[in-house]
Amino acid sequence: MKRILIIGASGGIGTALTRAARGQNVEIVTLARSRDGFDITDEASVQSHLGALDGTFDTIIVASGALEIDGAQPEKSIRSLTQKAMMDQFALNAVGPALVLAHAADLLPKDRRAVFAVLSARVGSIGDNRLGGWISYRSAKAAVNQIVHTAAIELARSHPDSICVALHPGTVATPFTEKYLGRHPAVAPGEAAENLLRVIDGLDAKDTGGFFDWAGKAVPW
Repeated sequence: MKRILIIGASGGIGTALTRAARGQNVEIVTLARSRDGFDITDEASVQSHLGALDGTFDTIIVASGALEIDGAQPEKSIRSLTQKAMMDQFALNAVGPALVLAHAADLLPKDRRAVFAVLSARVGSIGDNRLGGWISYRSAKAAVNQIVHTAAIELARSHPDSICVALHPGTVATPFTEKYLGRHPAVAPGEAAENLLRVIDGLDAKDTGGFFDWAGKAVPW
């Protein structure tokens, strides 16, 4: 039976991914701060929780993330930037996934296909940025895209059949986004989860290091 590890499983998309995966013939393992004390921003926590897991996983998904941290809303312009807000964004949305990648290689099989997916966001695309604003969140997501791309190169040396990607889930109607939806169309978490799992199932080794949206289309860097 295939195994899947979902990190950040108590969030809106993480919860939906867990539910969607239950409909497949897989064993599901989850980690979350609220339930397990897993703190993705703390290296000791990441190392101890991942080190306590047995066996390998065919899929690892990092679904942790936040648009607002400690009440700091996305900046309307760079003039609204604060050091704390930006550092908080990088800690959670970039450094956190990097720490997981640093300690998760032993959880991936070396002799068969395995997928490591990090939820990113289209606003992290430099090439697709035409509006400005949201600089802390955008920059953290751009950073995690670079982290994923670099880790994919290194992971392929020891895990030749591995696939390491950043995924944009689309605009998902969760408490994470409800204040910022405006006129933008949004999908329910369950639909977003099904889309993400479908994309993951369709990936192959040539896709490693890539950045893909919910429909499996490449997103500009």
